[in-house]
Amino acid sequence: MTVDAPQRGLVLVVEDEPAIADLVRLYLARDGFGVHLERDGDAGLAAARRLRPVACVLDIALPGLAGTEICRRLREAGDWTPVIFLTARDDEVDRIVGLELGADDYVTKPFSPRELVARVRAVLRRTAGPPDGPDRPRVVGSVALDPVRRTVTAAGAPIQLTSTEFDLLAHLMGRPGRVFTREELLAAVWGYAAHAGTRTVDVHVAQVRAKLGDAAGVIRTHRGVGYAADA
Repeated sequence: MTVDAPQRGLVLVVEDEPAIADLVRLYLARDGFGVHLERDGDAGLAAARRLRPVACVLDIALPGLAGTEICRRLREAGDWTPVIFLTARDDEVDRIVGLELGADDYVTKPFSPRELVARVRAVLRRTAGPPDGPDRPRVVGSVALDPVRRTVTAAGAPIQLTSTEFDLLAHLMGRPGRVFTREELLAAVWGYAAHAGTRTVDVHVAQVRAKLGDAAGVIRTHRGVGYAADA
């Protein structure tokens, strides 16, 4: 089922609990989003490929394909549409697995629908452009980042990052050598430090480093403090 409200674009919501799905749809629609609802994972993956939404809100425990499997298949196909997981599970392992698969955020039930909408908007703001500083390209070591085109290269090779991974790297590269605490990064990149643990930062840093390959050393760990971008 699709609700047309094109001001902010179409959000795909894949949730098998009707009451939760309708609540999410209602609040997203109130905020100006179009909403397409699916009840199972297979239909959700097909809808993501067919409709090309601006963002996906995926329950993890779904009939058919799990939300994590939908995300994995999208990323394998080169589809970096922002993904927010919605789940009843609050185990740190589940969070880390979701983030490692390329998710941009993670909301645990029970949740505030207003907070979920705020997180969707925050992810889309990050996708639309840099949240901090000028739009000038940034180069640290062999890594080059263009905040306007939202591209990253390492030694000239393109690197595919999620919107959150991109903004984390952009924030660090915006002030090379400056050490940011995990709490500062949560506030600057995620925008809601009170609702996320610092382990989230560590997982994203690990993911960015893995994708940078030989250039991973551009992000340095300062033990007991945080992270910095250093040549």
